[in-house]
Amino acid sequence: MLMPYAIVALFVLLLAGPSDAQVYVDIGIHLPAPPQVVVVPGVPAVHYAPAAPANLFVYGGQYWVFVNGGWHVSRHYDGPWIVVGPQFVPRPLLFVPVRYYRVPPGHWKQWNHQTSPRWEREWGREWADKRGWKGRDDDRGDDRGKGDDRGKGHGKGK
Repeated sequence: MLMPYAIVALFVLLLAGPSDAQVYVDIGIHLPAPPQVVVVPGVPAVHYAPAAPANLFVYGGQYWVFVNGGWHVSRHYDGPWIVVGPQFVPRPLLFVPVRYYRVPPGHWKQWNHQTSPRWEREWGREWADKRGWKGRDDDRGDDRGKGDDRGKGHGKGK
């Protein structure tokens, strides 16, 4: 007799659960105030925080941090931080040159600091193929966050 009520109660609990599968993590960044940010030369839609104790960027009205080999995003400078898979990181952030990462991973120090990190080496060929990532020497002019999403007409059918 109680079984139908139990099933209905379980169904209601399942529907009432969180709809977004977001994982909030403490990445150890606790700033007392919003950091001063500066435009990244060549990627005007992205700002970086030169005095922050981490690789902290601002893009699209959100704070982005690259730490421990992964990206995290928040609406606020002090979190909470949401883990972001490599396939969802906005392209303009990926074009930020190595020199604007305050705390670059050790193996990045041998790379050219004037160019963006070698993401295809970080995340693999499958990631690069799915994102259409051509590497450090590709034509990046239309993807650097300048607000013009029309491209330059390179490619099939243009």
